[in-house]
Amino acid sequence: MGKKILVTGGAGFLGSHLCERLLNEGNEVVCLDNYFTGQKSNVVHLLDHPYFELVRHDVTMPFFIEVDEIYNLACPASPIHYQYNPIKTMKTSVMGAVNMLGLAKRIKAKILQASTSEVYGDPQIHPQTENYWGHVNPIGERACYDEGKRAAETLFVNYHKQNNVKIKIIRIFNTYGPRMHPNDGRVVSNFIVQALKGQDITVYGDGSQTRSFCYYSDLLDGMVKLMNTGDDFTGPVNVGNPNEFTILQLAEKVIELCGSDSKIVRKPLPSDDPMQRQPDISLAKSKLGWEPKVQLEEGLVKTIEYFRTIVK
Repeated sequence: MGKKILVTGGAGFLGSHLCERLLNEGNEVVCLDNYFTGQKSNVVHLLDHPYFELVRHDVTMPFFIEVDEIYNLACPASPIHYQYNPIKTMKTSVMGAVNMLGLAKRIKAKILQASTSEVYGDPQIHPQTENYWGHVNPIGERACYDEGKRAAETLFVNYHKQNNVKIKIIRIFNTYGPRMHPNDGRVVSNFIVQALKGQDITVYGDGSQTRSFCYYSDLLDGMVKLMNTGDDFTGPVNVGNPNEFTILQLAEKVIELCGSDSKIVRKPLPSDDPMQRQPDISLAKSKLGWEPKVQLEEGLVKTIEYFRTIVK
């Protein structure tokens, strides 16, 4: 038998794929989720697996279990969801980190924090390297998520220095794929749902802002590789696809792949929306031997196939 692994936020988009992957690799998996944004439907196909356990729990409350590893993914990750209840978002990041780090310390488990490229804010250097400190508005609309994740990184580093907890920090850049929430307000899911319904596709600003889109399977490869590195490497490490696209290019590609006759309409840019987001993945290449394999068109085709089954 492999390891016993706890995945918080395990019924979410990335968490559910991670649970599946870890089971396929011969591990026992305990999936923890409070279903604030995660969905039971994402893991219902795993419920009959003899080594899978699903627990409804909120990470802002302590949790006790014996495991070898913890992947801490619990936190709403799209602006619509994390701005819906900003205090809850902040609590999930900060108290969730305290509770999971406390657990890891007690049971001597290795723990990975799913951090985010949002720690860089609206970056003033491009592309972003791990030693860039960021450019974040601490009282802005997105601060509950950005600052919550920054505080979680601080907690992880200090638990490591003060208590020798074995930590890993991954900074996740835009990721997409099947099981994304159709109403999460993220650009890939927004565009696909609008295109499949034949609705206008909404582009904020002039569409020249750029994003880098990583397919979920590549992201999970990076995450698992980071967890399996030696204890001397803690991260943080950027994992994302460095190929940069404008939002307008993405909209046009989605319309084409969906065979849709949707029109593109423009709306004002939201506050604190980063104009550029692109990872420098030199560290992931050298330390993890990782780089993405799935390019945008291939990943979009698979994602659109999934959305066709749920968009009515």
